[in-house]
Amino acid sequence: MPDASLLPELSPATLALLAFAAGGVGMSKSGLAGLGMVHIVIFAAVFGARASTGILLPLLVLGDILAVIFVGKGVQWRMVARLLPPSIAGIFLGWLLLDRLDERALKPVVGGIILGLTALQVARLWRPAWFGHFPHATWFAWLLGGFAGVTTMLANAAGPVVALYLLAVALPKDVLIATAAWLFLVLNILKLPFSWQLGLITPDTLRLNLLLAPMVLVGLLAGKWIVKRIPQRLFDTFILLFTATAGLRLMGLW
Repeated sequence: MPDASLLPELSPATLALLAFAAGGVGMSKSGLAGLGMVHIVIFAAVFGARASTGILLPLLVLGDILAVIFVGKGVQWRMVARLLPPSIAGIFLGWLLLDRLDERALKPVVGGIILGLTALQVARLWRPAWFGHFPHATWFAWLLGGFAGVTTMLANAAGPVVALYLLAVALPKDVLIATAAWLFLVLNILKLPFSWQLGLITPDTLRLNLLLAPMVLVGLLAGKWIVKRIPQRLFDTFILLFTATAGLRLMGLW
């Protein structure tokens, strides 16, 4: 857990790196979900894997609020309602695990599952007849929703999981972005008391959040500009590439 001297101990170069990562938070909230691994890796490198989850969380909440304002129109509430109950259950499970286990031991498992889901989605895009209608099944929503809840609590890494599910149910680009924005706004707000209870959010980490907050807006506006210029098929491909990269990173393969 960062101590009271957190801000004075950060060098200008480190602060610049963290500002870049905060911009990545905004970009990931604009629809480029797989880019979320960039800020996760940077914050974890500076503060450690466990402490970084609490330092990042208020920035993620800010990014969610801005995303709802700027890209939240067109949300499909049916999908939010479908994913919310299993995701909340997953958050509770992740809180229990984070309080008892070293989450670094779980990252290879999380990364492997993400890679498996990515391969499944690629196969589905190439051979849709292989899978029929299972992405719309209740069990599939509970499986991925629960997994999203666990991963968001353990590592703030649920963006690729949710993106995979929303791609699997064939949401258009703008609807996918809006739906993910509203879902994560609810989930990340729910995570705040858990992270506070674990000592991962402190007055000192909140001061750092305040310093970095403007970069979240800059990143979201930049990401919004990029997403508008990406065709649907290319957007889907980027999501899958970023997701696979996230899985490889969680497994420690790069």
